[in-house]
Amino acid sequence: METQLDPMKDDLPLMANTSYMLVKHYVLDLDVDFKSKVIEGSIVLFFETGSQYRKTSSAGKECCQSQFDETCKMRASEPCHTPMINVSTCSSKMEYNDFAVSGKEEEAASDENSNHSNNEQASGISSSKDCCDIEDHGNKDFLLVLDCCDLSVLKVEEVDVAAVSGIEKFTRSAKLTGVSKLENLRNQIVHELVTLPADRWKEQLYYFTHCSQAPGCGELLFSTGTWSLEIRKSGIQTPADFPHAIRIWYKTKPEGRSVTWTTDQSGRPCVYTMGSPINNRALFPCQEPPIALSTWQASVRAAAGFVVLMSGENSAEPVQLREGILNWYYYVSMPMPASTFTIAVGCWQEVKQQSFKQKAAIGTNTEFSLPSSQTDLRWHEEICGHMEYPCRFQNPAARLQAVIPYRVFAPRCLLESCEEYLLQLVPQCLSAAYATLGTHPFSRLDVLIVPSNFSSLGMASPHIIFLSQSVLPGGSHLCGTRLCHEIAHAWFGLAIGARDWTEEWISEGFATFLEDLFWARAQQLSHDEIKGQQELKALLRWRRLRDEVQNSEEELQVLRPKKESTGEVSESGASVVKYGLKAEKIFMQVHYLKGYFLLRSLARKIGEVSYLASLRKFVVKFHGQLVLSQDFLSMLLEDIPKQKQSGLTVESIFQNWLDTSGIPKLLPDQLVLLLEFLLEEKTLCPRILQCLERTYQLREQDAEVRHRWCELVIKHKYEPGYGDIERFLREDQAMGVYLYGELMVNEDAKQQELARKCFAAAQEHMDASSAKVVAEMLF
Repeated sequence: METQLDPMKDDLPLMANTSYMLVKHYVLDLDVDFKSKVIEGSIVLFFETGSQYRKTSSAGKECCQSQFDETCKMRASEPCHTPMINVSTCSSKMEYNDFAVSGKEEEAASDENSNHSNNEQASGISSSKDCCDIEDHGNKDFLLVLDCCDLSVLKVEEVDVAAVSGIEKFTRSAKLTGVSKLENLRNQIVHELVTLPADRWKEQLYYFTHCSQAPGCGELLFSTGTWSLEIRKSGIQTPADFPHAIRIWYKTKPEGRSVTWTTDQSGRPCVYTMGSPINNRALFPCQEPPIALSTWQASVRAAAGFVVLMSGENSAEPVQLREGILNWYYYVSMPMPASTFTIAVGCWQEVKQQSFKQKAAIGTNTEFSLPSSQTDLRWHEEICGHMEYPCRFQNPAARLQAVIPYRVFAPRCLLESCEEYLLQLVPQCLSAAYATLGTHPFSRLDVLIVPSNFSSLGMASPHIIFLSQSVLPGGSHLCGTRLCHEIAHAWFGLAIGARDWTEEWISEGFATFLEDLFWARAQQLSHDEIKGQQELKALLRWRRLRDEVQNSEEELQVLRPKKESTGEVSESGASVVKYGLKAEKIFMQVHYLKGYFLLRSLARKIGEVSYLASLRKFVVKFHGQLVLSQDFLSMLLEDIPKQKQSGLTVESIFQNWLDTSGIPKLLPDQLVLLLEFLLEEKTLCPRILQCLERTYQLREQDAEVRHRWCELVIKHKYEPGYGDIERFLREDQAMGVYLYGELMVNEDAKQQELARKCFAAAQEHMDASSAKVVAEMLF
């Protein structure tokens, strides 16, 4: 049965059975209607047979029958509706090296493919009643499960890719066996198309476009549940025989949780993906598990006056389809999880600047150069470890591009504010990021100031960053640091993703750590200025982390909540994101801060130069892939074997940092540093000092740590700690002389009395020189 979860409290289900069918490409064809607050249209999904089916099939076993039996027991929680839709195709004679659909052809596609009439036609589809009758027939048929929520699915059909002109080039190696020669031929065409080599990506995109416009060749049975869309074809019992290209006609709902309909700061309507906990499943049916890395292309139509921004490699130029309607087309060729797809439609305006100012801003940043270790890697032709795609790390020109093309968009009323700081900061921060990590994973960047209801300071997606208006006032600091944080996600979070979403620290911890490095480079600070700024940031973050640990559930403080089960999925590929739907988790920073302190701790142990060299090596090795914590930690410790000799292991890091709640146990040197940070604070309340002592058991630490603790006690006149001072002056006379002076300098009667009392008790046994010095302080 489909898992029913409390949407306000529990784990986020990832229902898609990716082990049997894996989406390789999406083609979206959508209309945005602000009057009804609905996005409507179709999506075509191109599949490959999943790894689990291929594995069991090659072993000669009954293919996945247990999963088929399990999923087919599901009964739809909502009745499905299958209207008869008259949809014709649009043919084209375009060459594939000009793959973007032209304005005229797009108009034809819009008029024919986007006009959802309810005219009946002879299709041979079962009735709506039979369509939903999965329980009766499901024990025989394979069931494709997609992640889906808050969508009105209107129709699902198989796409006749064999009808596309010129597609015969993909049929020459087809082995026509199985259920039906024609059905097998269609699946063979899709297989050949999705496995084309990277240097033929334009040709591939061309045929994806035209296959998506091919006619339907039979409606498929479907039902919708709370979290999923289940699809089957009568008589098809294996993933290999299931249609590998399907078209889904659907509408979003105004209350759908993947996008928000609102107004911008100028009062104009807009809609955008706001980083929902349920990701994009209420925007389009998809496969949510991270392993479902896919490419996509999208044509989005909106009224003239609206600008469509999207995660796409191209800077789309609108094409007028008919009076008052513009079409925007975007695509990506780097496979990424569907959750990273982002769209924003509104009356955005591009922020412009005087050309001489812009040149000056960029000019100051071309001074950045690659670190020597990156220079060594720059021309090193290393084979990438990811699935094949046109990778910028293999492109010599891209490897030399310190500042990728960028644009800044905002509502009209914020244009001046954006021009003052943000527009100038983008090239500086991009160049600083390049100087730190090397090749930019993405070819361009749009930055958008989103509406005031955005619940975060920023969000990064492929080729686009959302920033809150809150980063604009008050100078460049907040704007610059947040921009650096989101730019860091291009490497950690996007180009390198977590294989298990519960390991958010892989994205947020790295971005928080790198934010400081990027921002320091962007400001071109001196070494001492960098150190001072970073130490201050560390102190502020420690205080935030401490407060969050004190005021949150312990289970939400664990960076690897699934522990040894991290990365595991069910036989079908379905899994859950632990605590993914807990409302309070959305606003927690523990993955940012605890992850940051882990990385900072490792950098201090290893040395910043060696550590950054390992980070760059990790990026080169793992870009375009999904990772777990141990992938990074193992590589780091292999690069620096002396750390293993000192007892630092992946297992010890799991135990101390990732698999436990609370603030990790610090080493003495780290505690000394922490207490020295706190000594710079003007005021600390007794409750904080009490918590500090209990958290780190300061009375049981070595003399260096206890000395700093006594200094804090003296500075803040924390009377419950006066006994610790007395003990220190009695038992640690080799280090206690300085404390006598501190007790007297404060001119506090109780502290001065304590100093004289301790000296009187210890004087007889003190070294003569020390006794003389202390006596001069006291009398």
